[in-house]
Amino acid sequence: MSTTMIRVTVKELCEREGVSHDALLEVIQHEIAEPLEGSCVDDWCFDVTSAHWVKRALRLQRDLEIDWIAVAMLIDLLREREALDRENQALRQRLERFLTAGEG
Repeated sequence: MSTTMIRVTVKELCEREGVSHDALLEVIQHEIAEPLEGSCVDDWCFDVTSAHWVKRALRLQRDLEIDWIAVAMLIDLLREREALDRENQALRQRLERFLTAGEG
């Protein structure tokens, strides 16, 4: 089975979100997202997940008017919460299967 990776260029990301290269550099410098490839800013490409976190970070910074360090901390917390939600869902499914198997 082959997987297709969707890539988003810096230009596409900046145009779609209406942000400058400088704002995107802030996101990268604070390790909120990491480009997949490219040796300079104009050549960078992001996968869909990184693009998602870039958009969330930019929105947080704009809407809450907080500095990039605070944005990076919030993004870390949001990522952790999403991971915990996925783990919780998986455990609930396992418990449900276990309980259903015990009824039979």
